[in-house]
Amino acid sequence: MIRLKSLLVSSLLVFGSTFVSAQSSAVSPAVTLPKSFTFQTVNFSGDPFTQLLGINNAGVIAGYHGVGTTANPNQGFTLTLPGTFTTENFPASLQTQVVGINKNGDTVGFFIDAHNVTHGFVHVGTVYRAFDFPGTTFNQFLGYNDLNEAAGYSQDKAGNQHPYIWLRAGNVYESILMPGAVSAQATGINDLGNIVGFYVDRAGVNHGFLIISGKVETFNYPGSTLTQCLGININNEVVGTYNDATGGTHGFVWLNGVFQTVDDPNGVGMTVANGINDSGVVVGFYGNVGGGVSNGFVATPQ
Repeated sequence: MIRLKSLLVSSLLVFGSTFVSAQSSAVSPAVTLPKSFTFQTVNFSGDPFTQLLGINNAGVIAGYHGVGTTANPNQGFTLTLPGTFTTENFPASLQTQVVGINKNGDTVGFFIDAHNVTHGFVHVGTVYRAFDFPGTTFNQFLGYNDLNEAAGYSQDKAGNQHPYIWLRAGNVYESILMPGAVSAQATGINDLGNIVGFYVDRAGVNHGFLIISGKVETFNYPGSTLTQCLGININNEVVGTYNDATGGTHGFVWLNGVFQTVDDPNGVGMTVANGINDSGVVVGFYGNVGGGVSNGFVATPQ
């Protein structure tokens, strides 16, 4: 049985680099920014295109390789460092991306079926299940917490995207109604139920967001032309990406009102930070993605 609910969020706030919000009081006082990272490049052997998208507290990573063509399709995997890749593709799919992973090693992501339709999925043990928000034909699951709650979105025929949370307990879909948004994605959810993602306003500008207890906080990296929040951990550390005024793409970590750029040294201006675990380890990718080159990275705080 499928159950539907709606979450109407309110009270949008704009964060700069030093603004501290009372909504972020759940942050551990032991975690502060800025911090130093060591970077490790990790690629699937023999493929010039690898993206690392999520990481659990055991350090197991979700991701995929392949540029997405017929000759080199997206193929999902989980990764145990330093280099043990386990293939994970939805059965009979044309393309699969594994995006989120929880403490049990259960994963979520999305796949394209034989009819070129995109569906969200959950993989528990040996069982894969496809999921679509009722009445929709395009879905992606992009984040997963230890309470078996997934963040994702559907897309309508006009190409506009609609964020939601899926709860495995009761098979509940909870749509997120974002004031002022033309299109939006929910990309991550932590064990407190706090949600991150991004939305596009009526002017076509991308803004990141964090939802705590029904209150939404809007993120704009200072001086950026685009900001997207892509992952969150138990400390409400948020990772994502922004574009600078020259068109460069950078990863970031945000905590308690403070932004820090996180660029792989080999990919300055070409980095996306996509996932973070409760120890603050960040995963993502860098490189000329549009040109068919992408390298996975792991950034470990010191």
